[in-house]
Amino acid sequence: MTRRVGLSARRIIGGLTALTMLAVVSGCGLLGGSTDKPTDGAAAPGKVEKTKIKLGLLPILDVASVHVAIKKGYFKDEGLEVEPVSIQGGAAAIPGLVNGELDITFGNWVSFFAAQAKDVAKGVDGLKLINDGYQAKPEMFLILTGPDSTIKSPKDLAGKTIAINTFKNIAELTAKATLEANDVDPKSVTFKEFPFPDMQAALQNKTVDAAFMVEPFISKAQRAIGAITVLDAASGPTDGIPVAGYGTTGKFAKENPNTVAAFQRALTKGQRDAADRPTVEPLLVEYAKVDKETASLVHFGEFPTTLDATRLQRVATLMKTYGLLEKDFDVKPMLVAASGS
Repeated sequence: MTRRVGLSARRIIGGLTALTMLAVVSGCGLLGGSTDKPTDGAAAPGKVEKTKIKLGLLPILDVASVHVAIKKGYFKDEGLEVEPVSIQGGAAAIPGLVNGELDITFGNWVSFFAAQAKDVAKGVDGLKLINDGYQAKPEMFLILTGPDSTIKSPKDLAGKTIAINTFKNIAELTAKATLEANDVDPKSVTFKEFPFPDMQAALQNKTVDAAFMVEPFISKAQRAIGAITVLDAASGPTDGIPVAGYGTTGKFAKENPNTVAAFQRALTKGQRDAADRPTVEPLLVEYAKVDKETASLVHFGEFPTTLDATRLQRVATLMKTYGLLEKDFDVKPMLVAASGS
């Protein structure tokens, strides 16, 4: 059973402010191949230091690999018991890592990099990235409107309000990049926070003009209210962009190297298997609470099985372009090498 992180979304975000983090809150030049390796040494094999892991997750397609790994017993085989904890977004979960409420969390790369650049987790030896999670493909990041909206093209989004799950995350970054690519000034758009499950109602009630959605909420809104695609935010300058992965604190990684290595091995197997639709669809029905037909319609992204510094650097570079980082940021020191599967 998934439990919710103890802090409310508002209190979590307030905690970020208290920690001097910019308001980042749960996802792009040319994608290049890489031979870069994480800088941290792989953990030596051995008995896990901590068997029960509190893992921050969102109810979205991106985390299917975790549920696959749980279902197939990959974590159990490594001596781990994973407890899913509900979060609203990557940056909203970072205070949970810092205060020990979470051991590991899923999060978008934008939130991880912004938090590290602001030294939000300085007291726990910073943030470390231990697994890749999701990479963009067409139609998995869509800006949608209601069927009766007057917004018909990307240019119509100028001056409008767009729902995103949290501020200054992968959604905001890719939205800004693709808006600009379609001759819309990103500064003319107002972003408003809504949890993914609430965006469909926000469109119906006209609380916002458009919503940045991910799967399975895209397919759900299209079926339920006839939501219309205005802009694919995983296209053009953001085509194939790395979206999200899994991180912990430097303190946790240092004190629990075998636990981290075991988590990496189990999740890598889950990542591999998550590429198989028949494996994932029934799990979506369970953890994302969608019906079977909606699960059969969702558009899959990629589930990478290795962390690659060059690919992730693409995100940091784009963040600087759009003001989400103040200066150049090297992602490589954050990466923890996998011990092998």
